[in-house]
Amino acid sequence: MRIGFIGAGRMGVPMIRRLVAAGHTVRAVGRGPETRTAITDTGATAVGSATEAGQHADAVVICVFTDQQVREVCLDSGLLETMPAGSVLILHTTGSPDTATTIADAPAAVGRYVVDAPVSGGPHNIADGSITVFLGGSAAAVERARPVLAAYADPLLTVGALGNGQRVKLVNNSLFAAQIGLVTEAVRLAGQLGLTEAEVLSALPHASSSGRAVLSVAAKGSVAAFSESVGDFLRKDVAVARDLAGRLGSDLGLLDPAIRAAVGSA
Repeated sequence: MRIGFIGAGRMGVPMIRRLVAAGHTVRAVGRGPETRTAITDTGATAVGSATEAGQHADAVVICVFTDQQVREVCLDSGLLETMPAGSVLILHTTGSPDTATTIADAPAAVGRYVVDAPVSGGPHNIADGSITVFLGGSAAAVERARPVLAAYADPLLTVGALGNGQRVKLVNNSLFAAQIGLVTEAVRLAGQLGLTEAEVLSALPHASSSGRAVLSVAAKGSVAAFSESVGDFLRKDVAVARDLAGRLGSDLGLLDPAIRAAVGSA
């Protein structure tokens, strides 16, 4: 397939590398020299704009950091108008479900397909083809996106209508942030009992309390080091989850105090 790619960062570059290795032709946006070099090193072609990436593409992948960036790329750059009829837009960026539906409802999206496909995992999971993707969209859109995502995603979980990928991801990240908060409190308790953080983190991964949160913190060596590596991502996503819950007249319930222990008020 001919694929356009926007967002050649720490997550995007290994995706591009897997796409090229799977036999796809990839044109990725790279405006600075370092990014262009990273793109060409994968075997892809570096281009200067979103519209160049979208020309003649069967699929365009968006892997930028924020919702606002997604909207700017998809609604303000002319990308949708450039994409051929029948092509699919794949949104990896975690954000509001409303963003995906707003893009799909735009006049320029007529004749194109849109899926929201937020990921769970990191660059190392992409590199070995094992990152989890929550895929929302119509059956036709999902089938068009599947050959692209199969290059680096396993499992690829279809979760219903457009926007549901984001909803599942926001629930996941809220729960994960709360679990990190519980690990934070467990480390605090350990200190009160006279244990060092290193001692408790070396033991818990092998005990009944183990799980992804414990293993992730232990791999970084401390709660502080783990929070430094993922705090910005979790704060961004938790803020979206709080906003969505608030608009529905609800909140994050018991998850919220644990989340605050992990990442603050977000």
